[in-house]
Amino acid sequence: MKTFADRAIHFYNDLQINTSLPAGSEILNPYENQAVKDIVTSFFTRFYDDQQDRVILLGINPGRFGAGITGITFTDPIRLEEDCQLPNGFEKRAELSSRFIYEVISSYGGCQAFYQRFFLSAVSPLGFVRDGKNLNYYDDRELEAALGKFIESSLRDQIDLGIRKDKAICLGEGKNMKYLEKLNEKLDLFEEIISLPHPRWVMQYRFKRKEEFIEKYLEVLQSI
Repeated sequence: MKTFADRAIHFYNDLQINTSLPAGSEILNPYENQAVKDIVTSFFTRFYDDQQDRVILLGINPGRFGAGITGITFTDPIRLEEDCQLPNGFEKRAELSSRFIYEVISSYGGCQAFYQRFFLSAVSPLGFVRDGKNLNYYDDRELEAALGKFIESSLRDQIDLGIRKDKAICLGEGKNMKYLEKLNEKLDLFEEIISLPHPRWVMQYRFKRKEEFIEKYLEVLQSI
């Protein structure tokens, strides 16, 4: 019987967008890189080599300095090496969202405890750039429309990895939550979606209250 790890590795190895995007928009797909494929295999084999169902946490889409490099959601090369204990040859550059998430993970009990119960992903598991800068899937209406089928199919595929349908967590209380709620009404993916402030928003605009938001995250995680 295949494990969660087996299914996840297959999902990421086959992940691609087969549709045209608006002019100037480029796909950020780290899974075309063999070094990323190797890290994805190592990561999921270490933390997901079982049949346990998980609760999914859905961010927006990968950025250039986190999952856009490592292939692991909300995990920059530094956190990958220091927290996940997975040495890597990626440039050791910190990413704000990853810093926050791994403080939450540490407060929860560490990587083994966290990943045994939760799966970090994104509404769009592939990222986008325009003019060398990160682009969110909802920043451009044409892009959002073009990604509709991809987002729907990839969310269904992720649920099939072994994701609980009773509750999901949306990271982003604004546009990301609004989009996901609308999609959930259409597809009936989850019974309940709980929203939390996006890690980057916390680090960029509420840094002095960071500990308060970590506690808010922990309350939600521990209640599920």
